[in-house]
Amino acid sequence: MELFDAIQQRHSFRSYRSDPVPREMLDRIIRAASRAPSAGNEQPWRFYVATGNALARLIEIMSQSTQYFEDFLSVLGHQATADQLTWYSELGGAPVVIVCTIPEGEDGLLLLNKHLAVGAAVENLLLAATALGLGTCSVTFSYWVSDQVAEVLGVPGDQRIVAMVTVGFPADAPPLAPPRETDIAVFLD
Repeated sequence: MELFDAIQQRHSFRSYRSDPVPREMLDRIIRAASRAPSAGNEQPWRFYVATGNALARLIEIMSQSTQYFEDFLSVLGHQATADQLTWYSELGGAPVVIVCTIPEGEDGLLLLNKHLAVGAAVENLLLAATALGLGTCSVTFSYWVSDQVAEVLGVPGDQRIVAMVTVGFPADAPPLAPPRETDIAVFLD
């Protein structure tokens, strides 16, 4: 798939078939993520790919986290719906969840650089998955259960979870992508 087609077609899927994602595909999307830029080529990200029993334990933790979800949405100004609560408790039936971490203990510009690098890596991952015919959804909701998620995945104490991505073959035809703002740039001469 051509890059601009992948960019246009990429959107969040919330329902997946139970078919396993071949390891070769997962390796390709992780390699694509690793090609992202980072300050000083630090490559601060680490990816934990959960399938099988690890995924089942992760979903169990995420389903318990929905008790905080209504508070989370109220902070964002959204109303919690039954569909949203269900999605977070099942993660759309995704056969794979990829959790991304960065090193703990830094703040200011160093932390900002790590977050920007992870954002770029996750976007590479999302676009690579789209190009391979996979659906994804970038999930930033793990704040209240991040310690439990870290324990299940064996994330060392010097790492902080910053992103979670569901991955799988879409169960449904792609939903219509939400409209995008087009007046977003200021051109100066």
